[in-house]
Amino acid sequence: MTSTILLIASALSLILAALAFWLPQMSPDSEKLSPYECGFDPLGSARLPFSMRFFLVAILFLLFDLEIALLLPSPWAIHLPDPAVTSIWASMIIVLLTVGLIYEWAQGGLEWAE
Repeated sequence: MTSTILLIASALSLILAALAFWLPQMSPDSEKLSPYECGFDPLGSARLPFSMRFFLVAILFLLFDLEIALLLPSPWAIHLPDPAVTSIWASMIIVLLTVGLIYEWAQGGLEWAE
């Protein structure tokens, strides 16, 4: 039984690897053949300034992403001896981040065009 499952898994893996190798249509163009596909010109000046708004949006994304990771265990707080304290701290984090987001939005920090 085990050898049959191993044989089927190996055969299926080989078939899928062969299909993935032969099925894609290879049509390279100048963009795909360039060493960088990030949108920056690799032959241009390296001293061009970056937009601070890009970094602000990236930091906001990381902040709210970490907030989700920190608040994910909150539903299991009911199993703690004092679940109200955990709920209060989680609510304080959400309120603090929401106030900060509203402040940035009101100041125009999230606008791409000036």
